[in-house]
Amino acid sequence: MLKYVPEMTSVVIEEIPDKLTLAVEISNCQGNCIGCHSPFLKSDIGEELTPERVSALIADNFGVNCFLFLGEGSDRKALLDLASYLRLNHPSLELALYSGRTAVEEDIWEAFDYVKIGPYIESLGPLNSVTTNQRLYHHREDITARFWTRGIDKNKTPD
Repeated sequence: MLKYVPEMTSVVIEEIPDKLTLAVEISNCQGNCIGCHSPFLKSDIGEELTPERVSALIADNFGVNCFLFLGEGSDRKALLDLASYLRLNHPSLELALYSGRTAVEEDIWEAFDYVKIGPYIESLGPLNSVTTNQRLYHHREDITARFWTRGIDKNKTPD
């Protein structure tokens, strides 16, 4: 079972470039990022994220063109099943996954259009820092540098 935190679900514009994204926070995080902005997501909290709930969230957020799982949770099969459900029932949506792991398996690459890997390391900064260890891929192409050209991180510049 995959759980999400309903009150943290929101439509965002800066997580996935050029996408109006429905971002869903997944609990039971298996990561151990020092400086994590949401350490409570390591707990078994929230509600079950079912196919029916996913469709209701999409219906309630007209205009989104990307569905983002913010975390993998602790049930890999449930995550991949939901991704399959979304592909079949909402084919116009792109799918995104933020994983704090350093690498993901082939089935993750196949299930998602966007995959963010790398644990958050405070001293290296988030995606908008040129020193970040995190990477965002779109169909396996590293697009992380798109975050650096937006002028968001004015304290760090490329070498």
